[in-house]
Amino acid sequence: MDQCCGHKRQELASIAVHSAQRRVLVAVLAINLAMFFIEFGAGLAARSSALQADAVDMLGDAIVYGLSLWAVNRGARWEAGAALAKGLLILAFFVFIVFEVTGKLVNGVPPSSTLMLVFGGIALVANLTCLALLWRFRRLNINMKSTFECSRNDVAANLGVLVAAGGVAMTGRGWPDIVVGAVIALLFLRSAVGVIAEAWPAWRAARRQ
Repeated sequence: MDQCCGHKRQELASIAVHSAQRRVLVAVLAINLAMFFIEFGAGLAARSSALQADAVDMLGDAIVYGLSLWAVNRGARWEAGAALAKGLLILAFFVFIVFEVTGKLVNGVPPSSTLMLVFGGIALVANLTCLALLWRFRRLNINMKSTFECSRNDVAANLGVLVAAGGVAMTGRGWPDIVVGAVIALLFLRSAVGVIAEAWPAWRAARRQ
């Protein structure tokens, strides 16, 4: 009887954890999807590479959270596969931002520092909220670990946008925006390599089981 009750308690605890995961992932997905439209529109209006790069990161994260939500409670193979897909997606966004920054180098116009500060600040608050929601699950499994990694990168990117806005305001030139856009791209590359390097062996190992 005690053993049976023990198993039941473990099962109920597992269900509760997965239910909490789903609620958190739905919340952060909604936040990131909404912020993508807000921040990308502001990036176009402000002519800011850094703001657009950060907005694209928001879209990527919304997709990442959707993949994480799909992988919850599906087993190690699906969790590793979702993490691998996230790594490849982050790599694709790195390529996109490189093209965007290159375009600004060729024929760039100084962006609006005021819009960058306002919407960069809003995005920072949104991402700090997501990070706080994900904190308790950050070491739960490879799926949630890679999800937390994405949110942590977002906070760093948001701070970069605010630094770029300050640089543009002080210099009246567009190069701080371009530099931060390039740094965000490198952050994506580093994150993509790390996620893929961890997810690929896990996915292959899960396939053999």
